[in-house]
Amino acid sequence: MAAIRPRSSSFSRSTSAASNSVPGLKHGPNGTIFLSSGIPDLDKILGGGFTLGSLVMVMEDPEAPHHMLLLRNFMSQGLVHHQPLIYASPAKDPRGFLGTLPSVMASKDDKSRVHESEQEKGLRIAWQYKKYFGEQNSDSQRDGKSEYCCDFDLRKPLERHFFTGKHIDCITLRYSADLSTFHDRCSSFLSQTPRTNGNIVVGRIAIQSLCSPQCEFSDNEWDMLSFVRSLKSLVRLSNSVAIITFPPSLVSPAFSKRLQHLADTLVSVKAIPDEDKELAKLLTGYQDMVGLLSIHKVARINTQVPVILEATTFSMKLHKRRSLTLECLNQAPVDGSSGTSYGTSGSCSSSSKTGALDF
Repeated sequence: MAAIRPRSSSFSRSTSAASNSVPGLKHGPNGTIFLSSGIPDLDKILGGGFTLGSLVMVMEDPEAPHHMLLLRNFMSQGLVHHQPLIYASPAKDPRGFLGTLPSVMASKDDKSRVHESEQEKGLRIAWQYKKYFGEQNSDSQRDGKSEYCCDFDLRKPLERHFFTGKHIDCITLRYSADLSTFHDRCSSFLSQTPRTNGNIVVGRIAIQSLCSPQCEFSDNEWDMLSFVRSLKSLVRLSNSVAIITFPPSLVSPAFSKRLQHLADTLVSVKAIPDEDKELAKLLTGYQDMVGLLSIHKVARINTQVPVILEATTFSMKLHKRRSLTLECLNQAPVDGSSGTSYGTSGSCSSSSKTGALDF
């Protein structure tokens, strides 16, 4: 009598193959796969990162370019993992933006490994033990955070060798009368990252300021809406993640709400005034804040269970003016202590709910 084999769907086989062969991917609930955003705290808040095959929308603040911090980390994380990238911008020379991408920051674990390796050189032990130590170090490095999400140094540019031999396509949207040409290039790009059971190629699409007035199609809201809707369907059938930033203050409220509806993950950034004495009394660590990040929607694919976050608004801080960290907004306590990074704290001490979007 033939042995009964357990049933397994094709999707489960593809996810296991993806996690074993492709770096920078992580398993999620309900058969989903996460792709790192390049910010460890944001990955933890979202439950693992950006869902593979999802569309991420970032609402810009006209007073500060904080959305560029999210784009830089997102793009650098993809280049570090050798993932194909499309970057579109209303700038005349979008390739120049690559020179502002941050470099990987050496972690304390990496420094300790180097220190341990120097000590091992002075030890006279059998080669079997040295080999065993080497295997231990390689395993810990493979299981470490650097394999999925890196800490980036915003003051140090990304090394040039990450740009050589990689599929990086930089496109300017300034001189385009419509989005048909750009749509064809995105379609061709996403066709190289299909959902198959074989070797999986993961891609990233970063679009800056889609509704910028520098673009000739900025007055054609219907054309932009059709492009975003088509891009979302193409990304859903691929092993890619697309992130789009747009200024909601420069478009009509109805068009802004439609774009927010299309987003799988919706995030907004906001600048903080330099001297707001009332806000400084309410929040701890106000002097170290550079902005606020609010999460309005989290992607939920393969399930209808909504995500209930402990907090929806977080403070954006530059740790030692180098790495971007997110912290829960804490009301000023009596002792005046500051909040902790979301990446190092398992839970939030208090939640700060923003107003619900009127969809």
